[in-house]
Amino acid sequence: MRIMGLDVGEKRIGIAFSDELGWTAQGHSVLVRSNLQQDLQHLAGLCANYGVGEVVVGFPRNMNGTVGPKGVEILEFGELLQNNLGLPVEYWDERLTTVAAQRVLLEANITRRKRKQVIDKLAAVHILQGYLDRQAHK
Repeated sequence: MRIMGLDVGEKRIGIAFSDELGWTAQGHSVLVRSNLQQDLQHLAGLCANYGVGEVVVGFPRNMNGTVGPKGVEILEFGELLQNNLGLPVEYWDERLTTVAAQRVLLEANITRRKRKQVIDKLAAVHILQGYLDRQAHK
């Protein structure tokens, strides 16, 4: 069973998948959002194609740990996703994942234009890998 990791933004959704053993996360793609129904259909298709049994969604908290308006939006999206896919949805604290992804791309000397194309996918990898690492230590 694979796990799908998502970095959900207003304009794009970064997508990553675990290997079948649940050890490593690999970046897959970035979905440019169109409308909610089409986004859910696209994600459902990916889940079917990759044999996904669980979804991990990055959960934005404020730096002090509180949940802001964006966090509430993500919880609502996660509930819609769970109902649409019929799969369990977990949340993973995504604070600083985009910063970490940005740092990796800067160190690799990737141009600003190319960074914009892959930053969400790399953030999804960080979210999913953090979740997988925690599961391995339970």
